[in-house]
Amino acid sequence: MIYRFRVILDNDTEEDIFRDLEIKETDTMEDLHNTITQSFGFDGTEMASFYLSDDQWNQGEEISLFDMSEGMNEVRLMNETSLSDTVHEAQTKLIYVYDFLSMWTFYVELADIAEEDEGVDYPNLMFVQGQVPDDAPDKIFEAEKDEFDDDFDVNDYDNLDFDENWN
Repeated sequence: MIYRFRVILDNDTEEDIFRDLEIKETDTMEDLHNTITQSFGFDGTEMASFYLSDDQWNQGEEISLFDMSEGMNEVRLMNETSLSDTVHEAQTKLIYVYDFLSMWTFYVELADIAEEDEGVDYPNLMFVQGQVPDDAPDKIFEAEKDEFDDDFDVNDYDNLDFDENWN
């Protein structure tokens, strides 16, 4: 079977930037990573991860290109994880982050599962929309409203709820 994905660059421009890809269900997540980087014109040498996502695009379990955990946590690796073990009818959305310094972020969605066409080489870039900007779009990380108390004074020791002479 062939998985058809739409990969959308998370950006704040007026123009939509996405790629439609086809890849075999037996390929690995690393194969999908390579296909995405090539289709967007990246060299593929930077660190990257996929994250399982729910319908609201909340980030879930990580599938990493390399094991950077130093044995602390068990990490799923792209080259050991097949597409069919990760993406299916019940799990159609992934978040893909490329280059952790620039934070290129993509929304990856399984659009269709189809029969393999004879004479087509996979992976296959089906459609291209938009030009990738020179730099990754800026990410604005904002705290939820009322998450932090604006009246908090770190030097107001009398109202802190711990003993400042604890040691």
